[in-house]
Amino acid sequence: MKKDEKKGVVKKFQTHTKDTGSSQVQVAILTEKINSLSGHLKAHKKDKHSRRGLLGMVGKRRRLLRHLQMNNPTKYQEVTKSLGLRK
Repeated sequence: MKKDEKKGVVKKFQTHTKDTGSSQVQVAILTEKINSLSGHLKAHKKDKHSRRGLLGMVGKRRRLLRHLQMNNPTKYQEVTKSLGLRK
């Protein structure tokens, strides 16, 4: 993920101008990283180290989504719909 892509994702999901660490922004960034790493793993099936990193990112995103669902259900619905996540 390049800086320009990351800035675009942050700008799309932030709640105010200096918001870079809220749950919805973190979920969006992790989703972009997961999507790019999934493509890498399709081409390089034996890359076990990257697969382990991918599983860690998926777990972190899952925890953030659970936090968002409990504390702000409307934001959770918006984020999952705009990112195309299941649930």
